[in-house]
Amino acid sequence: MRPDGSLYGEGQGIIMTREGDTVTWRGQGIGHFDDSGGVHWRGSIFYETGSPRFAELAGTAGVFEFDTEESGKVASKVYQWN
Repeated sequence: MRPDGSLYGEGQGIIMTREGDTVTWRGQGIGHFDDSGGVHWRGSIFYETGSPRFAELAGTAGVFEFDTEESGKVASKVYQWN
């Protein structure tokens, strides 16, 4: 948590298909609590892959919205930054 009450977060992960194709990602974002106890995240995400299946993501960046509710429900959107 930051002094102004906002949150800062970083993450990284991998997306893998059953066939073994992979995309790795690394992201950073800023979060804000809402009145119901949920958090609204906004940030950037960067992708890397050597997989032909995901070639369009190789070396790309995106911006994301990731919203959580106190109940545990989540929703997210990622927009490719061209």
